[in-house]
Amino acid sequence: MNRGFFAMSFVRQHREPCYERCRGLTLIETLVWIAVFTAAMIAIVTTLLYFYKTNRYAIEQATAVSSAQRGLEQTVRVIRESAYSSQGAFPIHSIAENDFVFYADVDTDALIERVHYYLDETNLMRGIVKATGNPPDYTEPETVSVLADNVRNVAQDIVTFRYFDELGSEITNYDNWTAVRFVVVTLVVNVNETALPNELTLQSSASIRNLAGK
Repeated sequence: MNRGFFAMSFVRQHREPCYERCRGLTLIETLVWIAVFTAAMIAIVTTLLYFYKTNRYAIEQATAVSSAQRGLEQTVRVIRESAYSSQGAFPIHSIAENDFVFYADVDTDALIERVHYYLDETNLMRGIVKATGNPPDYTEPETVSVLADNVRNVAQDIVTFRYFDELGSEITNYDNWTAVRFVVVTLVVNVNETALPNELTLQSSASIRNLAGK
């Protein structure tokens, strides 16, 4: 009897600790775990939202500046290659503060296109008219594309195109377009005028090669 009693007692002693170790989480422990997990997720989401809000302007501004820089480089490159039209007209057609029309070969074909750069609210636009017919003329409608957006020249009262003659004197009489030999292009870029930092100003220039020395 004593041996059986001790055997049963031994089994109970070794089963009870296993029950303590192997039992599942209690309701309170589960609720605590859920609360901790939820708090951690809220902290992560809050951090991500804060990062997005504080860096969104910088990211958007960098994108806008990159786009404007590409548009500016393309603009001065085409201005530099201004040429007499396929009709033999002078390379410069008309000039204004935020509007510039001239002739250039933009597609490397046999004919010269009429090129129109201008501001449309906050967009830098380019219009192209291809020469058609024989003799060629420029009666087709413009094919228009956006070169840069978020341009704040008008709001900041900044001139987009400045023109200079062969002596380096700035041309302020826009009827004197035949004297243009050098053009400075300025773009003021900002995705949000109410946000800091302030606007970024991009500037480049081009000398009209086909009019050099003329």
